[in-house]
Amino acid sequence: MKSHHNSAIALWAAFGLAAFVLLPWHMVPDGLSSLQGWGDLVGGHDTSTGLAQVLLHRRPWLVVAAVALVLGLAAAAMAPARRQGRLLAWAAGLGLAAVLVQGFAIGTPVPADAAAPGLSGPQELGALLAGPGATQPGFGLGAAIVLVALLTLLAFGLARLGAFKGDLFVAASVLIAGSLLLLFVAYPVLRALSGAFIDEGGGLGVTAALARLGSERIWGVGCLHSNLQCGVAWNTLFLGAVIGAGTTVLGTMLALIEDRSDSRIRGALRVLAPLPIVTPPFVVGLGLILLFGRAGIVNQFLEWAFGIAPSRWFYGAFGVALAQMFAFTPIAFMIMRGVVQGIGPSLEEASQTLGASRWHTFWKVTFPLMKPGLANAFLVGFIESIADFGNPIVVGGQFSVLSTEVFFAIVGAQFDQGRAATLAWLLTLFALGAFALQRGLLGKKNYTTLSGKGDAGIPMRLPDAVRRFALAVSVPWLLFTAVVYVFAFCGGFVKIWGRDYTPTLAHFRSAFDIAWDGGLQLAGIGWPSLITTLKLAAISAPLTAALGLMVAWLLTRVQFRGRNLFEFSALMAFAIPGTVLGVSYILAFNVPPFELTGTSIVIVLCFVFRNLPVGVRAGVASFKQLDQSLEEASVMLRAGTARTLRTVVLPLLKPAVAAALTYSFVRSVTTVSAVIFLVTAETELATTFIIGRVGQGDYGVALAYSTVLIIAMGVVTAAIHWTVGRRKLGRRNTAGGAQ
Repeated sequence: MKSHHNSAIALWAAFGLAAFVLLPWHMVPDGLSSLQGWGDLVGGHDTSTGLAQVLLHRRPWLVVAAVALVLGLAAAAMAPARRQGRLLAWAAGLGLAAVLVQGFAIGTPVPADAAAPGLSGPQELGALLAGPGATQPGFGLGAAIVLVALLTLLAFGLARLGAFKGDLFVAASVLIAGSLLLLFVAYPVLRALSGAFIDEGGGLGVTAALARLGSERIWGVGCLHSNLQCGVAWNTLFLGAVIGAGTTVLGTMLALIEDRSDSRIRGALRVLAPLPIVTPPFVVGLGLILLFGRAGIVNQFLEWAFGIAPSRWFYGAFGVALAQMFAFTPIAFMIMRGVVQGIGPSLEEASQTLGASRWHTFWKVTFPLMKPGLANAFLVGFIESIADFGNPIVVGGQFSVLSTEVFFAIVGAQFDQGRAATLAWLLTLFALGAFALQRGLLGKKNYTTLSGKGDAGIPMRLPDAVRRFALAVSVPWLLFTAVVYVFAFCGGFVKIWGRDYTPTLAHFRSAFDIAWDGGLQLAGIGWPSLITTLKLAAISAPLTAALGLMVAWLLTRVQFRGRNLFEFSALMAFAIPGTVLGVSYILAFNVPPFELTGTSIVIVLCFVFRNLPVGVRAGVASFKQLDQSLEEASVMLRAGTARTLRTVVLPLLKPAVAAALTYSFVRSVTTVSAVIFLVTAETELATTFIIGRVGQGDYGVALAYSTVLIIAMGVVTAAIHWTVGRRKLGRRNTAGGAQ
């Protein structure tokens, strides 16, 4: 009789077999909705199921997947022991390898003459398996589910053999998360970065990369002794360090005011502090240009009041730094807010009971417990800065950084993919250095503050000196934020900024007009891109949050080989400029077996793995504050790992969940560089629409569209926080009631 311990094994094996029998094995170009019933699933040469491919369309090599799944069902009837584990591991492992090998080999176009000289390894293998000239489309839904089922069965087999302490859920989580990172981060990025080692003749060689790397354009220090610009590497490092430190300080001050004070600005702070994150990056740049540009208000005032001729002083390092501070401070604020909320008040009360002042308690108790959050906020700010493309391209002027150099190397007249790959390697190394520095500073210290023993303490109010400093930093910043957005919003309500300030709604009508012609008609030119953007972002946000928190849990709670490489893979997407990531996806997913270019799926995947690191870092910071005994107690009460995560851990991670959901949604809506090469006429996004209008000089429609986009994202963000709610820690407020 099949043991209840094997129910998961049987379920996944049956799930994979059902997909093999009922779903199209290959990619359907127009989507599943284009299929005309069972006729296409059986009779279609490239749209039929895996079983039909084997029986009717002469693709017998696919039967290996079905055999592996049948063996998985057979293993489910065995007792949970090492014998079962060996059968599962071997069957699923060989089945998985066979599916991937035949996908890469037969998916590669093979010349008609299989014996022709010069055939590569995959071509020779494809000719051996399927015959000369045979090809097949990329994997579809059926193949994807079969691959996931086989991977899960492989994980179960390893667990039965003693890996991961025999926990099936942990084993499956590690292998699935690791495989996703390998397929959608490491594989495309490494494929693109390999171009650094290809010389002009198409051959491989390290000398080509070294020659590009030693360029004066990258490492020049002319700015130290002349009027020449410094190299783009130094510019990038300097800017990243400034933005990492600046956003961390600003985010921390805002979080302390919001959670540890009764200041009257808290209401305005909750609205203004996250506002830049729901804004396309170039909109902030446009708002700053309206203020400080050559024809901006500040230059016009200086000319009118003091006779100072307008200049382009704003364009450069100062402009980029100011724009990035606006763009990335909200990320640090969300990370630090979760950290500050998680600090146990009982520790602060104990310090004050022993006679310590609020000032001494803050610096000796509260501040040290904030170190994981501070380090994570700096790391995210630094990596965001060095990979940012939108702000430097809008307000950078002659100030060049690595991300813009990569862009011009790819899309410029030179089209030097080797140089772009070399510069991308530098960004990766810079990010790795920041990660190593963070790990070195934090070490293996413990920052646990939520132990499950009950904590009804009252959160300590800030010392007067800290509160005054935080207000002195926060209030001007919030006022400046309000001014920038007022100007950005006004640009959509006037005919032509700088020439004709006549109020008008024509730009909004052009983008979002609604007509009635036998029914409601969305007549505006901006509706298709807005609807597509919101739909794809809504799909990607929960996937990003779930995967990010899962990766964070694995990194903080599970010990396994390759853990450091696993963490670096999760952060790699931030170290790569969006333009390089987009080109990487084109190179990796434009041919079988993963043929996704031109579909909405590749955009969703780009959203998920581009935004994954923030969910990971927010989750890591929160998990480090949770005592592992909470989970151990649940497991001792016979709850499984999955149930423990759902009922015990997840409710205590609400700030991290909200941060991951909010950030992933708004970044999906506002991203530019990562998807600019992936969109098509059918999948145009909001940011590419805005860039197109700016390129045509239609700033009014672009700013009107941005206004609607910001309002829509503000509503969705509020809905996310309302749905997720706040973390309940059983604390008292200052009035003595329960918090």
